[in-house]
Amino acid sequence: MAARKKRGPSSALVTGGAGFIGSTLALEIQRRWPATRVTVVDDFRSGSFKNLEGFKGDVVAKSVADYAPKAKFDVVFHLASITDTTVHDQRLQVHDNVEGFRAVLGLAPRVVYASSAATYGMVNERNVETAPPRPANVYAFSKVILDNLAREHGAVGARYFNVYGPRESHKGAAASMIWQLACRMRAGQRPRIFTMGEQKRDFVHVDDAVAGTLAAFERGKPGDVYNIGSGKARSFNDIVIALNRALGTTFEPEYFDCPYDFYQSLTEADLGKSRKGLGYEPKFDLDRGIADYMSRTR
Repeated sequence: MAARKKRGPSSALVTGGAGFIGSTLALEIQRRWPATRVTVVDDFRSGSFKNLEGFKGDVVAKSVADYAPKAKFDVVFHLASITDTTVHDQRLQVHDNVEGFRAVLGLAPRVVYASSAATYGMVNERNVETAPPRPANVYAFSKVILDNLAREHGAVGARYFNVYGPRESHKGAAASMIWQLACRMRAGQRPRIFTMGEQKRDFVHVDDAVAGTLAAFERGKPGDVYNIGSGKARSFNDIVIALNRALGTTFEPEYFDCPYDFYQSLTEADLGKSRKGLGYEPKFDLDRGIADYMSRTR
């Protein structure tokens, strides 16, 4: 295992590699393991070519379900997914997310995939991997099915919490609340958040999410899933404070009622298993992460 970490895999496939986390991962693999042949597969429904500036590998513009490579890879990082949780078309969400995953399971001896904290549902407690799934929407349900298939096939899950950071702007309304609030504040508008801003999320910087994903490849137990978050829940009011500090502004929040009946009031990753099993340790808390993010975007 140590030798694989030093050399890196000979070949790697990143599905959804033109997306937010996928492009950051593809570029980090390229930086960390220059000899690795990296292929990105993305249908560009929710990705952007701009995210792959500086990428030196191959790009295949297809849906994952239609991709049939001539040879296997050493590892597949499966991040392709419908990531907008407000898409309520059940057949579309389940078909695209589950069948895309099913299609890549035989493409490499090692598969790491994106699970989601949405599988924990609407609970007011720290999220531990042993908790039973309680999906509150069809997106979360589709991720539960991925977790089920992964246990059967020996894939390793990186269970992302609320990821934010560079290369997400193309997502529009599906981008993180941190990005959306920053855009309003940079435009001279008050940040709008749900009443009274005390809903809490585990916000994890994309660089930490990618580090956790690569740790899952190097050390993850086949069939297991690992929380990838910051380990600390922070409120939306905290985001506004941190953004004001990073942007040099003094905006007060504008509150409005939440329109969603499936909205989680708390997500917070218990990182005990990830620290012990993966050696995962996030580098960014919310304040440092937002400062870094704002310094890298305009």
